[in-house]
Amino acid sequence: MSEEREISASRVAELLERGEAELVDVRTQEERDAGRIRGSRHVPIDSLSAEADSLNASKTLVLYCRSGDRSGGAADAFAASGREARSLAGGLLAWVEEGRPIEPEDGEVGHPSGLPPV
Repeated sequence: MSEEREISASRVAELLERGEAELVDVRTQEERDAGRIRGSRHVPIDSLSAEADSLNASKTLVLYCRSGDRSGGAADAFAASGREARSLAGGLLAWVEEGRPIEPEDGEVGHPSGLPPV
């Protein structure tokens, strides 16, 4: 993941407020159920290529996962195909660390399926 493709949580919040970004959660359903950014669309990483044409091409595509690893690779792939794509730097962990809200109200950053909690 190149650093220029990463975008800070504060910048993502600005883009969302102005309606200039489409925010896509690439995590598993279980992770999403635990907690998510309001207004994000869920497209699991293994479905991204099949769903690529349904993503709004007139907005900056911002992808996120738990820590930025999965979304970083996905953002690189979209950018390589000519798409304006970024990955939320630090993922949902960074979003929450900055005190930004997630839903549901009692939500938490979930752990990837099949992996032990860190």
